[in-house]
Amino acid sequence: MNDNRHGKFWFGRAAQYVVRGLLVAVAALAVSGIASAQGKKNETLLSNPTTPTDITPPEGASAFLVGHAFGTQGYVCLPSGGGTSWTINPARPEATLFTNVFGLPFQIITHFLSPDANPNKFAPDPLPLGGNVTWQSSLDSSRVWAVVFNDGKARIDAGSDESCPNAGSIPCLLLQSIGNQKGPTGGQLLAKVSFIQRLNTNGGSAPTTACTAGQTQLVPYTADYFFYHGDN
Repeated sequence: MNDNRHGKFWFGRAAQYVVRGLLVAVAALAVSGIASAQGKKNETLLSNPTTPTDITPPEGASAFLVGHAFGTQGYVCLPSGGGTSWTINPARPEATLFTNVFGLPFQIITHFLSPDANPNKFAPDPLPLGGNVTWQSSLDSSRVWAVVFNDGKARIDAGSDESCPNAGSIPCLLLQSIGNQKGPTGGQLLAKVSFIQRLNTNGGSAPTTACTAGQTQLVPYTADYFFYHGDN
C-alpha cells in the first residue's frame, strides 16, 4: 500500500504558496492602481476622516491611502536638571503599515527615520542631523518625509476626540511633506503625498519610570496613518 501523505503535504504547501502569491499580486496591483489614480482629478478613493480643525488638512487635500501601523516608539534616558528623564525630543519611530486584502494583512509601507534626500520648500533649514520621519512604500520604494504641520502645533491629545480615543497614548498629528522621492524604477505611491494624519493611536507614550542615563526603551504602539495628496 503506497503512503501518499508526503506527496499530499508538499502539494498542500505548494497550493498555499500559489494562493499567497496570487493574493500578493492582486494587492500589489490594487495599491499600484491607487498610485496611478493620484494624477486623476476628482478621483475619490477614500473618504477624508472627520477630525478636529487642528489636525485637519487644508481644503483640497484628499486622502487616498490608509495604513494600519504596528511598531514602537524608541526613547532614551537623558540628564535633566539634577537627575534624568526619558527623551524630551520626539521619539524614534519604527513601524510597519498594513492594509487588509481579503481579510488578511498585507504590508504596504515601512516607517522610520532617515535623512531627507529630496527636500522641498517646506523643509527646515538646516535639516535635523538625526534624520526625519520617513514613510517608504514596500511596493515601489517611493518615499515621503514629513514634520508636524503648523510649526509642530498640529496635534491633539489622545482621548480628546473620537478620531484619537485612547487616553494616555501618543498624540494624534497632522504632518506636512518636507520631501518626496520616486522609487528607483519610477514608482510614485508616496511621491506626491502632501499631508499625513496619525489617528487612532494606542500606546507609545514615554515611560514614566525612573531611568539611568543612556538607558533605552522601545514602547509598542499602533495607529492609523492617512496619506493625502493635493493642495501642497
